[in-house]
Amino acid sequence: MLQFDWPWVFVLLPLPLLVWRFWPRAEQSPSALMVPFYQGLQPISERGQDSLAGKLINLVLLLIIWLALVVAAARPQWLGEPIDLPTSGRDLLMAVDISGSMDTRDMIVGGDNLDRLTVVKYVVGEFVKRRHQDRLGLILFGTNAYLQAPLTFDRETVNTLLQEAQLGFAGEKTAIGEAIGLAIKRLQDRPESSRVVILLTDGANTAGTVAPLQAAELAKLAGVKIYTIGVGADEITMRSLFDPRGRTLNPSRDLDEETLQKIADLTGGSYFRARNPQELVEIYAELDKLEPTEQDAQTFRPVKALFYWPMGIALLLSALWAGIRLLGAFLPLPSATTRGVNAQ
Repeated sequence: MLQFDWPWVFVLLPLPLLVWRFWPRAEQSPSALMVPFYQGLQPISERGQDSLAGKLINLVLLLIIWLALVVAAARPQWLGEPIDLPTSGRDLLMAVDISGSMDTRDMIVGGDNLDRLTVVKYVVGEFVKRRHQDRLGLILFGTNAYLQAPLTFDRETVNTLLQEAQLGFAGEKTAIGEAIGLAIKRLQDRPESSRVVILLTDGANTAGTVAPLQAAELAKLAGVKIYTIGVGADEITMRSLFDPRGRTLNPSRDLDEETLQKIADLTGGSYFRARNPQELVEIYAELDKLEPTEQDAQTFRPVKALFYWPMGIALLLSALWAGIRLLGAFLPLPSATTRGVNAQ
């Protein structure tokens, strides 16, 4: 359906007529020098306007240009058919750690050691695609926590923003408490029974002014359920040229599992441990089983702007009108001999 967002602009339609009728005409001063052959030097474009056809064409072009400009200024829009949005689902915020430690290459896929963030992007991205009835949001945190995507049904955009996340963009440290606090702030206006946070990290809280357990207490009061995920292998073998047998290290020695477990217990959620990509996939499959809750029905009507069509018509006709005038100005004038013959 066609509609105009600013229909009041159409009151400007008679403006040229009002200006022509009531605006005082410019007074022309008499010429100080009489030039009898001036008419022969006058451009044909101006002389052509003296004819009835020339005046009519000029008037029609200017009127159409003015009409097109007014229509464009009224902001024409095309409203699509109403689309019913999902009436059930969760308000689910995903908090993903992108601190420097997520660059650790202890995730083995097909014999290759991949960094943790690459695997998380893939697994969480697939999880996002499956959550058809949820409002999803994305928080990225390191030294600071940032809302990358507010709660929305646009799963494609949320996934795109997740895939574009880079290590260290939010700082090298880990602010778990700040991430929880930001999630509470964004969920506090949503129905209490649907507030869910999935927090994924590979370390301990090393930044921020809010302690994780303090933030968890606030989440409990706000009715926010938090599922925590600790990611990272328990051991990895490091080999070198001088030590072919290698030595075994624990790349997850900084992971604070105790705090993550307490956060989940305080808020009614669960703690999961992902030591490899397969376990991470299984965890998000388990999270997929969250029961949806009823919400108010909503509809959405897509809007497409159409102002560029009348604007384009106005520009094309303006160029045509200017071209006609310029073309007439450069046409050859009749010679004096021709004028004399015509006079006889």
